[in-house]
Amino acid sequence: MIQNNYFTDNADLLSFYNQCVDWPRVVDAYEMGFQDAALYAKSGDEKLSMAPSNLEEALDYYRAIMESGGELSGKILAARAQKMDHTGLKYDNGKVIFPVEMEEAFVAFKEAGLVGYSSRRGHGGLGLPAVVQCFLMEMVARADASFSITLGCFALAETIERFASKEMVETYVPQMASGDLSGAMALTEPNYGSDLPNIKTRAFRDEKGNWKISGTKRFITHACGFGDRPSVILTLARTGEPGGGARGLSFFLVRTQDIHVAKIEHKMGLHCSPTCEVVYDNSPALIIGEEGKGLVKYAMGMMNTARLSIAAQALGIAVASQEEALKYAREREQFGKVIQEIPAVRKMLDYGNREIYAMRSLLQEASLAVDMYLWRMEHLADEGLDEKTIRKDESVRRWDKIASFYTPLAKYYISEICNRVAYNAIQIHGGSGYTEEYDVARLYRDARITTIYEGTTQLQIVAAIGGVVSGMSQAGFLREYIDEVLAGFSASTELKEMYEEFNEIVDLYREMSGAERETFSFEVVETAARFLCGLLMERNTARLEDAALRSRAGEWTLLYHLDSVSILAGHRAVFRRRVPQAVA
Repeated sequence: MIQNNYFTDNADLLSFYNQCVDWPRVVDAYEMGFQDAALYAKSGDEKLSMAPSNLEEALDYYRAIMESGGELSGKILAARAQKMDHTGLKYDNGKVIFPVEMEEAFVAFKEAGLVGYSSRRGHGGLGLPAVVQCFLMEMVARADASFSITLGCFALAETIERFASKEMVETYVPQMASGDLSGAMALTEPNYGSDLPNIKTRAFRDEKGNWKISGTKRFITHACGFGDRPSVILTLARTGEPGGGARGLSFFLVRTQDIHVAKIEHKMGLHCSPTCEVVYDNSPALIIGEEGKGLVKYAMGMMNTARLSIAAQALGIAVASQEEALKYAREREQFGKVIQEIPAVRKMLDYGNREIYAMRSLLQEASLAVDMYLWRMEHLADEGLDEKTIRKDESVRRWDKIASFYTPLAKYYISEICNRVAYNAIQIHGGSGYTEEYDVARLYRDARITTIYEGTTQLQIVAAIGGVVSGMSQAGFLREYIDEVLAGFSASTELKEMYEEFNEIVDLYREMSGAERETFSFEVVETAARFLCGLLMERNTARLEDAALRSRAGEWTLLYHLDSVSILAGHRAVFRRRVPQAVA
């Protein structure tokens, strides 16, 4: 595994971070008038001592975290990743044993104060916008995908912060932010994966009025805790009548010591991420929020950030695969030359370069959209406004729509392309890549799950298609957003032509029957993804100040457009034949 600082030694990531992100907008959305710094000046609360008081301080603060995260990811974690993977997890009578190397890496992150990256500063966290969180998680996942999930489980403190009572927040969030208490999310059951409205696990009150839970959950990551750190398990359970659907489900907090881990799954990849089967037997529970809103409000309310997390993980795996492939291709000689000079190999490497630029552009726009609505909602709630009033706020409504479209799009696209980049990395390594001697074997195995968990690609298509169809109406939010982005730079001829094709494909889709729409929704969402990635790549290229970087990014963008042109032409040809009016 390449070992260096994954932030400062990655020229593409660094230039994107420095020049392509709209930092004034991000900082304004998250810091909300630098309230933490103002509160520190009044209260002297040491948890707020690092809070920035202006734009420059915020950027310095974020950058310091990125440099620290890049150093730990690229040197401490990357050096241990393969040994961790080969050692794997062991299960012994309800207890899960982790590799020593994984514990060592976690201690390094904990001592650096990086575990609480998603929590507010007032609760002991770092206080980072989603944009910065995604950069950080990309680097961690590049080093090891299993470990990125471990950190993500501690970051479930954010869900408690948003939805639990003040008492629960003060009890659990600081422990999670400090790295002393892990988290788990228990939604899935043995017979109910994505079909959450029909889950069977029951929550009920005992004779003293205390909540208890009975049932079984499957595929629950870190329900066992991590080492000697227990978890709080955020559990979806039925409080209403059987068959009552989504409205009969509530959200609970259950402690690791009150459940039994019956087994862990033996998986194709993610060998150091414990996927547990959990048995609840009259387990004590604390309800989070209002009864009956567990799925429709709380589980769904965290969906956008969950999708971002997996998209960032997939991007990190893709970056690792590409960097390992580039290194091998520069060093491996065949036929009297290094293999990167062979056109067939060069073609695969070029594909990875431009797709990673596209994926990073898409992920950062999706995370910006989350920042633009989520923190304003939190700010308005802190001011005492009720949820109905907050939802009517014009900025919240607009960016919530954009984020709820962009996050499934990013999760689908980045995870699918991640698998292709990992596949190419194996191919470039040849027979060596198929052995466990090289890290690309682990990366290939780890990549596969990203299109499945936190909602399969097919479910992401279902989540995104409505945003395409309604959003591209004449007064739709997506069309308005696209036109706003286009107004910020001089678009290429290729991009303008793709926009016309995108419009035509959506129009043809609208004319299809209901059954055909279900069949061809993937093609419409893929069209949207290809056009929007190209749009964002052009905009980001225009933001690059260095002429050499701008030239290289421009070449990647043009080649990406050429790939997209053939894809869109194929979809349009199929759609024209499916719609009778178009044939005539």
